[in-house]
Amino acid sequence: MSVGPASRTSVTSGSPAAPPAAARPPRTVLLLLAAGIALAALNLRTAITSVGPVLDEVTAGLGMSAVGAGALTTLPVLCFALFGGLAPALARRLGEHRLLLCALTALTAGLAARAVAPEPWTFLALSALALSGGAVGNVILPALVKEHFPERVGLMTTVYTTALALGTTIAAAATVPLEQSTGEWRAALGAYALFGVVAAVPWLLVLRHEPGRGGSGRALGFRQVLSTGLGWQCLLYFGTQSSVAYIMFGWYAQMLRDQGMDAQTAGLALSYLTVLGIPMSLLLPTLLTRTGDQRPFVAGFAAFYLAGLVGLWFAPLSGVWVWTTFVGVGMGSFVFALTAFALRTRTGAGTAALSACGQSLGYLMGGSGPFLFGLLHEVSGGWHAPLLLLAALVVVNLGVGLLLGRPRYLEDVLAERGLTPAASPDGR
Repeated sequence: MSVGPASRTSVTSGSPAAPPAAARPPRTVLLLLAAGIALAALNLRTAITSVGPVLDEVTAGLGMSAVGAGALTTLPVLCFALFGGLAPALARRLGEHRLLLCALTALTAGLAARAVAPEPWTFLALSALALSGGAVGNVILPALVKEHFPERVGLMTTVYTTALALGTTIAAAATVPLEQSTGEWRAALGAYALFGVVAAVPWLLVLRHEPGRGGSGRALGFRQVLSTGLGWQCLLYFGTQSSVAYIMFGWYAQMLRDQGMDAQTAGLALSYLTVLGIPMSLLLPTLLTRTGDQRPFVAGFAAFYLAGLVGLWFAPLSGVWVWTTFVGVGMGSFVFALTAFALRTRTGAGTAALSACGQSLGYLMGGSGPFLFGLLHEVSGGWHAPLLLLAALVVVNLGVGLLLGRPRYLEDVLAERGLTPAASPDGR
C-alpha cells in the first residue's frame, strides 16, 4: 500500500503524524478534554444498568405490563442502533464538542425526568431520550480521542473504556443500596443524572476550542464504509462480540441457577464476570495500539472464550470461577472492538463513520443474541444447544477478527478503490 508522505501513519499506533505544535490546543485544554472524555464515558451505560436491579420495583410502581417491561429491556439496543447511526451527520452539522454536550444534556434530562414519570409510556419515552445521549456518546468518543490525542490513542482509549466499565459497574451495583437507603426506586434512578451534570462541565469550558465542524477529514457515510471489507469486518466483529456479551449478561446467572447454584452465588458470579471488564479496559488498549497486528489478541480472546464454554458444558458448577474468569478474559474482545475504530482509520471523520456503522448495526445484531439463546433453551429444554450458539458466535468472531486485526486503514482502502470521502456529499 502506498500513501503520500503527508498521510503516512505509524503502523503500531494507527495514528496520523503529530500536528505542528502551533496547531495543538493548550495543555490546559487537553487536560479538560481528557477529563471530559473520561467523565462522559462514565455516563454512557448508567441509563441501562441502573434499571435491571430494580426492574420489579419500576414495573410495579408504574403499573407497567409485561409488554412494557419487554420494551424497556429492548429499548437500549434500538436506541443505540438508531441514534448512533445519526451521530456522524450530527457531528458535521453541530461540531463534535457541541454534539457531545447535547448528548450529555439529553442523557441527564432523560435520567432526571424519568425518575418522576407518572406512567409507563412517559417513562419509556424519557428512557429513550437518555439512551439517545448514550448512543451518540458511544460513537463520538472514539472520534474525539482520534481528533485530539492522535499520538495517545492507546492511553485515552484506556481512559474511556475503563470509565465506561466503571460506570456500568457502579450503576449495576449501587442502585439497590440507593433504593434501600431512600426507600424509593425513583430517587435511586434519578441520582445518576448528577453524573451527567458533572460530565458536562469540561465540555462547556472547551466549547470555544472546537476544532471546526465535522472535525478532521472529509465526510464518510455508511455506504462508503460498507463498500469495503474492512467496514463489514468491523461491523461483524462488533456485532458478534456484542451478541456473546449480551447473552452472558442476560442469561449467565439463570443458567447457573438451573444447574443447581443458589441465587446469591449465581448473582455473585455474574458480578465477577462484569467486574473483569475493568482490568481488561485498563490493560488492553495500550497493548493493542503498540502492535501493528492484533491477530494474536483476537486468537487469544477466542481461546479463552471457548475454554470457558467447554468448562460450562462439562462441569458448570465445579469449576465455575475458572470458567467465569476465562469468559471474562474473552470479553476483552469488546475492548478491541472499540479500539479498532481508531486503529483502522487515519482521521477523526473516518473514526466517527466506522464507529457509527459498527456500533449502530452491531448493536442490532447483539440485541438478537439473548432472544435466540433463550429460544434455543426453551426448544431444547437444556443449555447445551444454547452453548453451541455461543460457540458458533465465538468462531465467527474469531474468523472476522483475524481479518480485522491486519494493519490497514479505511481511508486508504477507499482511496485505492477510487471512493474518496467526498463521493457521497450527504454522508450516507
